Amino acid sequence: MTKLMLGGLAVLLLLASAVLWMLRPGSQRVEGSTAPDFALQDQNGKTHRLSDYAGRWLVLYFYPKDDTPGCTREACRFRDDIGVLGDLDAAVVGVSVDDARSHAGFARKYQLPFPLLSDPDGHTAAAYDSLLNLGLVKFARRHTFIIAPDGRIAARFDKVDPARHAQEVARTLRALQQPE
Repeated sequence: MTKLMLGGLAVLLLLASAVLWMLRPGSQRVEGSTAPDFALQDQNGKTHRLSDYAGRWLVLYFYPKDDTPGCTREACRFRDDIGVLGDLDAAVVGVSVDDARSHAGFARKYQLPFPLLSDPDGHTAAAYDSLLNLGLVKFARRHTFIIAPDGRIAARFDKVDPARHAQEVARTLRALQQPE
């Protein structure tokens, strides 16, 4: 085999490994488990911790990249439905590995009324099994967690349609808040 063929084979194996990793089964962060703590800065430099949301519902959504089509659609849907989610006593917080400066521009451009947390090392995304690490490049996977007032994961969404996700979250919150 020539060096060119071996190099191409190596690239194909690397790509196949990345695709298989992305398609692996869900995480150990299941409904009912304690939500991992975090301390991350938002687009304004303020540090947010999980404990800041104790006693109320938290919609913690991870997204890949500021100002990209799917992420913009998802963020704007949460923006548009923030009143509905607020009426359900839920705070909305977005998380990606982008830096706070990028978040500030994204939030300003689309008038996002909720914090976007910067997770530059990916530790929080990894704790929620929402980190896509391709070696030199890291992204948060598009996952959402509804965290109950007691700090436990009440719902997890791995397959997210950015255009309809905010409504799906609101429906799930309503169901979770119904007395049994």
